[in-house]
Amino acid sequence: MILSNLFLAIGPGQIAVIAILVLLLFGGKKIPELMKGLGTGIKEFKKGVKEEDSLEEPKKKD
Repeated sequence: MILSNLFLAIGPGQIAVIAILVLLLFGGKKIPELMKGLGTGIKEFKKGVKEEDSLEEPKKKD
């Protein structure tokens, strides 16, 4: 309960500080590569979920 209230308390100032820290840690050239990898991972996850749903549908009809 306390942890969920903590996440609700994050404002634009804290987000800016986190973004600056990420930029300093990884550098400007690494961030696009990280985001591309994240996007690819999300796309693969969605594809896997859709495939799993399509495999389960015929089983329900039997």
